[in-house]
Amino acid sequence: MSDAWSDAEIDLIVADYFAMLGAELNGQPFNKAERNRALQALVPRSRGSIEFKHQNISAVMLGLGQPWITGYKPAANFQNALVDGVLRWLEAHPGWLAPAQRMSSGRPHPEPLLHFGPPPTQRNEPSPVDPEFIAAMGRKYDVAEHDARNRALGKAGEELVLHHEKRSLHAAGREDLADRVRWTAIQDGDGYGFDIASYESNGRERLIEVKTTNGWERTPFHISRNELAVAEARRDDWHLVRVWSFARSPQAYVLRFPLEAHVELTAASFLAGLR
Repeated sequence: MSDAWSDAEIDLIVADYFAMLGAELNGQPFNKAERNRALQALVPRSRGSIEFKHQNISAVMLGLGQPWITGYKPAANFQNALVDGVLRWLEAHPGWLAPAQRMSSGRPHPEPLLHFGPPPTQRNEPSPVDPEFIAAMGRKYDVAEHDARNRALGKAGEELVLHHEKRSLHAAGREDLADRVRWTAIQDGDGYGFDIASYESNGRERLIEVKTTNGWERTPFHISRNELAVAEARRDDWHLVRVWSFARSPQAYVLRFPLEAHVELTAASFLAGLR
């Protein structure tokens, strides 16, 4: 038979993948070998072919800014129909990550609250997937726009960073400053160019813009003209906190001005005024 998977076969393996991923994110055990054998009964493919297709799906998930199964290392070079199959599943299950995105609301915060590491640009680690592939996926499906429109995810990420800031100041013996930390985006409204007004332990202001994704650390994000203007005007105080892997185990890193030292800024839209 042809090597290309049919839409029906793709739908079956994508559903199987999300069943395993959902179990993994919820801390529930599953047996990959048993699931592979069960899928072989529905799809006339070998164990190795199914295994590799699961890795292909991980690559698609990475490119779409979604979490993926840790045991299936992303592997590119797949048919475009697989991307369509994953998108079909996501469109049919728009709220599948909602419980994870609400993890920081109204519940005790785990310790440590948020782990910060160095930005990817400061580490000598090759990307697990061809950067050109990631860039192409990002341009075609606009992962950054999807994250930006996910208000529940954005709010949950801001809340996580807010509590981290307060706890850090408490730990430094600056309860006075911790009490003054403001969730600007909620308490004062949008448009300030940052989401949280916090402090260093010495009293210096920390203006924090939070960008959150369920995807990996290199998932692209949107940044507004106003945010860039504030970053330049308050370069000594402005911090961009990138929260990633939010649904699984939130981690973060900080980018400072100039952002061009860490990211490639690309114009995503233009204001068109009539002549």
